[in-house]
Amino acid sequence: MFYLTRMLGRPVVDAAGETIGAISDVAIATREVFPRVTSLAFLGPEKTPFMLSWRKYVAEIDDEQIVLNVTRDVLRFSYLQPDEILLARDLLNQQIVDTQGMKVVRVNDLKLSESRNQLRLLGAEVGVRGILRGLHPAIEHSVDRLMRLFGRSLAEDLIAWNYMDLLDRDLSHVQLSVTHKRLHELHPADIADVLEQLSPAQRAKVFEHLDNTQAADTISELEDAFQADVIDDLGSQRASDILEIMDPDDAADIIGDLPYDKAEALLRLMGVEESGAVRGLLGYREKTAGGIMTPEVTTVTEEMTVQQVIEHLRGEASENESIYYIYVTDESNHLEGVISLRDLVVSDPETLIADIVTHEVITAYVEDDQEEVAETMSKYDLLAMPVVDETNKLLGIVTVDDALDVLEEESAEDLELATGQRAKAGITGIWRWVSRNGWLVVWIALFLVAATLEVPSLVLLVMSATVILRIAEDVASHALSRVIETEDDEERTPLWRRLASDAVAGSALGLLVGLVAGAVTWLVDEPAGVLDRTARIETAIAIGLVYALSVLVVSLAGTLVARVAEGIAARGHRVSGTAITVVLMLVGVVAFGAFAIGALGVLVSGSVGF
Repeated sequence: MFYLTRMLGRPVVDAAGETIGAISDVAIATREVFPRVTSLAFLGPEKTPFMLSWRKYVAEIDDEQIVLNVTRDVLRFSYLQPDEILLARDLLNQQIVDTQGMKVVRVNDLKLSESRNQLRLLGAEVGVRGILRGLHPAIEHSVDRLMRLFGRSLAEDLIAWNYMDLLDRDLSHVQLSVTHKRLHELHPADIADVLEQLSPAQRAKVFEHLDNTQAADTISELEDAFQADVIDDLGSQRASDILEIMDPDDAADIIGDLPYDKAEALLRLMGVEESGAVRGLLGYREKTAGGIMTPEVTTVTEEMTVQQVIEHLRGEASENESIYYIYVTDESNHLEGVISLRDLVVSDPETLIADIVTHEVITAYVEDDQEEVAETMSKYDLLAMPVVDETNKLLGIVTVDDALDVLEEESAEDLELATGQRAKAGITGIWRWVSRNGWLVVWIALFLVAATLEVPSLVLLVMSATVILRIAEDVASHALSRVIETEDDEERTPLWRRLASDAVAGSALGLLVGLVAGAVTWLVDEPAGVLDRTARIETAIAIGLVYALSVLVVSLAGTLVARVAEGIAARGHRVSGTAITVVLMLVGVVAFGAFAIGALGVLVSGSVGF
């Protein structure tokens, strides 16, 4: 096996044994399932770039060099073909879409395999192993050996070429292999997941390869925070074309989030019927049944037969968002009843709708809260729910997908309220970060003051306490997750078992932190002479123990705080995530201070100083 990062810089030797350059890149043919290396790029004398045909000139390759089959004087320059790309230039350290895992990843290395003097690309390494190998192979091997001591392995995270899609270079003209699952062939929900991980410029590149229908379906699947931004980045004409295709309720949600001038411009470009439907929905208040309903509803009258209704569904009603329920109305569009698609299928074609209609219909008033509507639909297992005004006039329907979105949104809001994690209104950007990490801001300020005053011991103390505070914050998050996922009383894990489990985890983490702290102390504390060696060792051990014990105390305190918080939540009271974090940070600071003072006393009494 070969890795690109190891190949780069290797010498290129001609048939006479003369080194004529160093490898700078290799090219692959993109049409194949496992792309074949087609060209070798290297820098010759005076950094002169050369590109040679791999098949024609490469005799052999090993871990040390590439050997050519001719001398340098008969080499002929080769050119990159339209279906070829350079691995180092076009893939290494670039972002790609993992179309199997539906995520955006960065290529840290590329793995190749040799067969019959040919190299083929197996895939892209996107894990930490590729990063370590890129730094130096010795670092990769050292970390791998260290992990094996703990019974773990440094596994490769490889994505095959079949599941890669390129982002940062326009390769639309490159015809990849038939089996290559391109991004635009994925389900719109999967495309949406990928788009949310991209920058605006990269999202625009993806939309260039989607037709309007695919783009409309994809935008509908995006999170609300991205929808308006994506539409705003598109040209006005294409944006209006996409909005016309979208369901009116989805289009209204997006237009409502756009600046007034942009929204008006798009509405004027849309068709009269489509823009009228959207404008009608914009008149309803947010978070109400009217705000989430779609006006596209299939209606019939009692005088129609089953056959006539089926023909109606095949014709003008076929484009409606939901046809699982057909609503019966009078001449003034007042709701009189409902029939299901099943009722139509099992009934005789000549049966009158009046004979099979159900008059007891569960409805929502246009001003009803959206959460109540969604909960009602969930309670009665409805795929759609009609929305009426005060005169019982049918205005639209709320579909099950919109109800699920509402329940998800409300659940997230309730979780933020329950844990005290809701961001303050009006705080954005850096100020939001400051509000969430105030303790870190204070410690950074103390660190800068200590550094300015040139007090090394204070600088070290501030840095040390920051580590303990950060660990306390992570323990608080773990404790809060336990509160959120509180088990039933009959199945609740006994406190002693949790304490034992967390003691093991805390000891392991404390040992790791302590070893690192002790090693750093040993390296920073420069010896004044040979006689100071014992003092340095004792100081490093003491500081390591201070860290280890502090981490262990914080871990056990997290277990106890979580159990207390579970009891508070069980009694119906709100549990504050901020309060849990503050308590554990205070425990961490007190424990660290107490152990540090104790260690200092031992060192001083033993005539050993920092």
